[in-house]
Amino acid sequence: MITVYSKPACMQCTMTQRALDRAGLTYEVIDLTQNPDALTWVTEDLGYSQAPIVVINDDDHWSGFQPDHIARITANA
Repeated sequence: MITVYSKPACMQCTMTQRALDRAGLTYEVIDLTQNPDALTWVTEDLGYSQAPIVVINDDDHWSGFQPDHIARITANA
């Protein structure tokens, strides 16, 4: 399961979700402004400071709009 950690009015978050939709990938969105535990996890444990944060698994995650990563996971789906 893909998880997208997002914020309201975030253009890169919107672009990431649209790209995942176009690729036909299923994902869950977690609003970082509404979930302080998730915000702590992505900033302190994963070390990211820019939304969106896309998590595929413990070893595969990234921050920002990354069409190359979306293409890679689509090819492996």
